[in-house]
Amino acid sequence: MSMLTPPGMGGQYRITGDKYPRMRRPRGRRRFVLGLVASVAALGLIGWGTLQLIDVFTGGGSKATAAGPKADCATKATPTATAPTAPRALPKPGGITVNVLNATPRSGLAKQAADELRKRGFRIGDVGNAPKAYDKKIAGPGVVLGAQSAAQAALPVLGTQLAGAQVKTDARASATEVDLLIGTKFTALTSKKDADQALAALTGPAPTPSSTPKSC
Repeated sequence: MSMLTPPGMGGQYRITGDKYPRMRRPRGRRRFVLGLVASVAALGLIGWGTLQLIDVFTGGGSKATAAGPKADCATKATPTATAPTAPRALPKPGGITVNVLNATPRSGLAKQAADELRKRGFRIGDVGNAPKAYDKKIAGPGVVLGAQSAAQAALPVLGTQLAGAQVKTDARASATEVDLLIGTKFTALTSKKDADQALAALTGPAPTPSSTPKSC
């Protein structure tokens, strides 16, 4: 009897030789654990894919709501013109004295322009040739010239009568006496209709900006 055989046991329960049984871990438990891990992974992938499909078909609405980039879109404002302010205080044509001076070699232009300006309500001062500093040196239709204080008053009013006229200032004291220097490209004053419209736009009320919601 082998020394490995328990006492009282023999025959078919007898253990002989130098080999004895090895103990193995049950295979059923390993398969169960692997199956459980695979199931959890599969469920995770299915859930992630479902969320992606929902996001595609809904246009990512949940993310946009959470981040809120468009939530305050309607509150953003852009300036628009609404209620007008008081009209600009500009002198009337009757309060402006205009010296009409011809800076071209063509004769008669100063008198022609002066007569028309008189009909439109302007007071006419000197009518004649331009001084040497401007004579035959104005390439455009003309120049309106006056004091610095007339730059936002009499000069723009006179400028409505000759489209394209250049505005210049000098050292004179009077803000109501200005010069109209006729240039080489002068053909005629602006039509009375267009001049009146320009003067109305110049003296009319200016709109004030206000805020209106910006559409998303």
